[in-house]
Amino acid sequence: MSLTGALSSAISALAAQSQALAMVSDNIANSDTAGYKTTSALFEQMVTASSSGRSYTSGGVAVLARANITQQGLLAPSSNAADVAIQGAGFFVVDSAATGGTTFFTRNGSFTPDNQGMLQNDGFYLQGWRTSPDGTIPGGEDPSKLTTINTQIAPVSASATTSVSLAANLPADAAVNDTFNSSMTVYDSLGTPSTVGITWTKTASNSWTATFGDAKSPSDSTVTNGTTTSGAITLNFDNTTGALSTTNPSPPTLSIGNWSDGAGPSNGIALDFGGMTQFASSDGTPAVTNPTINPNGFAKGELSGYSIGKNGVVSATYSNGQSVAIYKIAVATFADPNGLSGNSDGMFTATSISGNAAYQASGEGAAGTVFGNALESSTTDTSGQFSNMITAQQAYSAASQVITTVNKMYDTLMSAMR
Repeated sequence: MSLTGALSSAISALAAQSQALAMVSDNIANSDTAGYKTTSALFEQMVTASSSGRSYTSGGVAVLARANITQQGLLAPSSNAADVAIQGAGFFVVDSAATGGTTFFTRNGSFTPDNQGMLQNDGFYLQGWRTSPDGTIPGGEDPSKLTTINTQIAPVSASATTSVSLAANLPADAAVNDTFNSSMTVYDSLGTPSTVGITWTKTASNSWTATFGDAKSPSDSTVTNGTTTSGAITLNFDNTTGALSTTNPSPPTLSIGNWSDGAGPSNGIALDFGGMTQFASSDGTPAVTNPTINPNGFAKGELSGYSIGKNGVVSATYSNGQSVAIYKIAVATFADPNGLSGNSDGMFTATSISGNAAYQASGEGAAGTVFGNALESSTTDTSGQFSNMITAQQAYSAASQVITTVNKMYDTLMSAMR
């Protein structure tokens, strides 16, 4: 029985070291695979029966594969706008189809847009939440609202002017009824720009009116794009400090309607005159000086690209220079991530050991931080794997020598029985 046990133990060693070598081979093969987690061989003693000092029963060895899924790989910069990486805990959420697919989890953030602009990694589609233009998620991080990230979701961009800040110095040395002209740009809801003239009229000491003209075409002032319906606005200044003291009406607003391009009316554009002052002209010639007029809103722009910033915000960029948040990438965390079940392409699925996924945005709760233009490197240390390979080879050779020795001992036994 001892020879049989020795043979059986040696055979189990060959099988175990073969599996260990297979793990080393996989690790080396995936040393450049983004998000790959190194697999380690864990050897365990096998016992078939109780042993004593007088009688020993060999059992052999078994091997288990352990992938340290939580091990952090180095983040390497990438020139691909769709590449993303997680620093810290968590996984990207992907579906096996753009809609209605099976959910998987991965650390491999090597994504590219398909022909419809949807971010995917070898057919697995990146999931996230649609956001407001300011990057917030309406309704919160509801897992049921996760959707495939589409970089072409907003092909054009435009925003109507809703507020204007005005700053300038009105000449205190101007005569009553003197008028001065300036202008500002406004945008309707379809992104069409128009020029609105402003007439500043001194009505009394320390009092002025601002009257706004119709919205005109910037290229041809004879063409009216919209009709201004607001009346004159009175501005009163402090006679000691020269600062604006009151406006009438308060708060002052501007309304423009009948847009020639069919845009909706611009009602109640807020006017902020807080930067207005009244001081005497420095050169003795009354004039409106230092005008700074800043409307919000912007003209129509065509989609020119996209970017992924820190915290996983996907933004669409436009030809008008605007950048608008459209998605936020979801991060899934688990109670025991090492309990996930591995699949090809660096994908994992949840198990009873890992627990169910908790979905959060980047950097929230237990979730790590998502970085754009980066990839997580493989955790394989090739020098360490070469050392493991040599160890497996030596152990395999030693086990094979045991088999050879057992074979010779069998031959000796058989010869003695002849």
